[in-house]
Amino acid sequence: MSTTDEFWRLFIAIELPSNVRRTLKDHIDHLRDAIPDARASWAREENLHLTLKFLGDMTLTSVERLSQATQRAASAVAPFEMIIGTSGAFPPNGQPRVLWIGIEDPAGELAVLHEVLEDQCVQAGFARENRPYHPHLTIARLRQAQGARRLSQIHKEMGFDRESLAVTHLALIRSELLREGSRHTVVARHPFSPA
Repeated sequence: MSTTDEFWRLFIAIELPSNVRRTLKDHIDHLRDAIPDARASWAREENLHLTLKFLGDMTLTSVERLSQATQRAASAVAPFEMIIGTSGAFPPNGQPRVLWIGIEDPAGELAVLHEVLEDQCVQAGFARENRPYHPHLTIARLRQAQGARRLSQIHKEMGFDRESLAVTHLALIRSELLREGSRHTVVARHPFSPA
């Protein structure tokens, strides 16, 4: 098989600083301790990030084109602040399947970044995401109904202390699905333009 036939599972994201990932991990640990028998796939600390665009399996020949589109989007945006806070579950009504921590975008800069990134990806030949973008950090995927509602309720009651963080670059990341969980490798980092 030639390298052009190889596929990488790719997404574009905002990386989180280690102190924020640690705080999120502490929140996850409290939930796991509260309902230890809940069947959930928990996010690993090193994999916590804010996904902006998930592309799935892409040929190796398209990786450079995708990286260039990501770079063009990053260079069109200045660094900004976003706020991590709130906690919830998807779907909002009914049996919870995903636990998340919400992202606040007070000045709308994250929404602008997302739109610029989508535009650059379309120009490079990648499909536009048609669903509205709801920024959030996935902390767990619930695999069974047992304990899911209670876990979701505890997650919402615990809440998450608001924390502001600087966003300075975009990362193109490869995700490998392994038996022990997914492994993320940064393929490229693209800094934003200075203000």
